[in-house]
Amino acid sequence: MKNENLYNYILGIADNSLILGQRLGELTGHGPSLETDIACTNISLDLFGQVRSYFQYAAKIAGDERTEDDIAMLRKEREYKNVLLVEQPNTNFAYTLGRQFLFDVYHLAFLKELQKSADLTLSAIANKCIKEVSYHERFSSDWVKRLGDGTEESRAKMQEAINDLWTYTDELFHQTEADKTMVAEGIGVDVTKLKEAYYKNVSDLLLESTLEVPESKYFQKGGKQGIHTEHLGYLLSDLQYMQRTYPNMEW
Repeated sequence: MKNENLYNYILGIADNSLILGQRLGELTGHGPSLETDIACTNISLDLFGQVRSYFQYAAKIAGDERTEDDIAMLRKEREYKNVLLVEQPNTNFAYTLGRQFLFDVYHLAFLKELQKSADLTLSAIANKCIKEVSYHERFSSDWVKRLGDGTEESRAKMQEAINDLWTYTDELFHQTEADKTMVAEGIGVDVTKLKEAYYKNVSDLLLESTLEVPESKYFQKGGKQGIHTEHLGYLLSDLQYMQRTYPNMEW
C-alpha cells in the first residue's frame, strides 16, 4: 500500500463513528419517547454517513479490490481501531447519553482541527460533518443536564454512568504511530493538545448538571491498538452478520 499511515489514520477516525453508530442503532424503537428514539436513530445515521465518506477515501488509498463495505464489515476484531469508550454497551439510557456526551465533546473539538488538515479530502469531510456533530454535542449535553439536574433517581443513574465511563476518556488523547506521522505531515490532528480543554468543558457541564466530576486517575486503553473489551466481539457479530452469511452481497 502506497500510504499505509494515512490509511490507518483514517480507520482510527472512522471506526469510532462506525462502532458508536452501531451501538445507537441497537436502540431503534427502544427510546424513552418517540422524539428521543428518532433523535438517537438520526445521530446513528449521521455517524454512518460520515463513516462512508472516510471508508470511500480509505478504499481509494488502499488501491486494491477493497470497497467501503469490505473495510467496514470484513475485518477481524483486532483490526478495528476505535477507542474503548464507543464500544461500551447501552446499559441504560443514562449510559447511552453519558457515552455520547463524553465522545461528542471530543469529536467536535477534533473535527474543528481536522478542518485545517493539509489533506483536502479529510478537511472537506470535516467541514461536512461538523454541523451534524455540533447538534450531537448539544443533544447529549442537554440530556446530561436534564438527567443530572432531574429527579434523585435520574441523577444517581447519570452519576453512575459518568463514573463508570470516565475510565475510557483518556484514551481519546493517545497517539498511535500513524497519528504521529500524520501530525508531522500536517494532515492529522494532535489530539494531545485537545485534552486540557476537553476535561474543562466536560467538567464545567457536569458541575452545571449538579453532578460530581470523577476523581479517578485510573484509565483504560488498548482500543487504538486493536485490543478491545469483550463487548466489541458481540457487536461485530451483529454488524457483520449479513456480509459473513452472504459473502460478496451487494445492495
